[in-house]
Amino acid sequence: MDIGLLIYGSLNTLSGGYLYDRKLVEHLACQGDQVKIVSLPWRNYARCLTDNLDRELLRRLQSLKVDILLQDELNHPSLFWLNRRLKRSNFFPLVSIVHHLRSNERRPAWQNALYRQVERLYLSGVDGYVFNSQTTRQAVAQAGVNLSNRAFTVAYPAGDRFSPNIGADEILRRAQKTGPLRLIFVGNVIPRKGLHILLQALEALPTRLCQLTVVGRLDVDKAYSNAIRRRIERGGLGDSVHLSGSLSEERLTDSLRSSQLLVVPSFYEGFGIVYLEGMSFGLPAIASSAGAAHEIITHGQNGYLVPPGDARALAEILATLAHDRQILAVASLAARKRYLAHPTWEQTAGRIRSFLATFAGTHRT
Repeated sequence: MDIGLLIYGSLNTLSGGYLYDRKLVEHLACQGDQVKIVSLPWRNYARCLTDNLDRELLRRLQSLKVDILLQDELNHPSLFWLNRRLKRSNFFPLVSIVHHLRSNERRPAWQNALYRQVERLYLSGVDGYVFNSQTTRQAVAQAGVNLSNRAFTVAYPAGDRFSPNIGADEILRRAQKTGPLRLIFVGNVIPRKGLHILLQALEALPTRLCQLTVVGRLDVDKAYSNAIRRRIERGGLGDSVHLSGSLSEERLTDSLRSSQLLVVPSFYEGFGIVYLEGMSFGLPAIASSAGAAHEIITHGQNGYLVPPGDARALAEILATLAHDRQILAVASLAARKRYLAHPTWEQTAGRIRSFLATFAGTHRT
């Protein structure tokens, strides 16, 4: 198949959504498919909306020699009307990869009302969907998009990027090791990921009960990162919280392997690849109950779900696990078992490719 993939910026961008797209492209290439990346520049939302009136962009897309044009839903402001213009002439099927809706993120209601309208227009104008979770599929339906007559597949992201060779004995020894409970937060340092909620929880606990390593870009939202640094200093957490920034896969592997608990209390995740990746190391995950984390985490078994923004509930769980390492050990083994039962990237990408094959040859005139 000849497939186009439309994204913002670089396919190598560090985020779960771009990892998903990248793994899919790698699989398609290995199967002999030709994949053409169409990159649009990163700009603010208002400027992206003007892409819909860009005649040069329209001609650029019309000239693509592809069987299918995949579009990351992140690009919806640039495409919500342009796609309809594209369909007025000869066109190829448009399939959207939906990681999560912008309108489901935490922000003022009036803003989300605007985003929801634009997303609804975009999602109603494509021919098929690849959803990363059942939660995302339901969110699209709840946004007012009729899926009853549209083709879609739900293809879960995988957690086998690292595929660590780690056994039950190592997991148990690590969980039962005394000293501060070793926490790891993995994600870009932005408000949605909830790092400030984790710091608030740590402030409520005895000093040095926990040791936290934060892995993730600090330059995505510099104002928020600076606020995080100030909070660490004001809260007396300087000796127990380390901001490591982005790490190579080798160093991240070492950090995950030496940690005891993954904590990323995001306000919303369309899936949450990082939870599965932590589970591959036998790390129970603490996430919020908003979004799709519940599709990965069974509360009290392989991890914990807390209400979004609830630092007190988070602190209570951390205190319990810090004082009772047997509970942590049981949850750690369950986390590894949950990871092993999940599809691999190869299986997920194969599912998507089979879905795309149903569109091949349906170029309309």
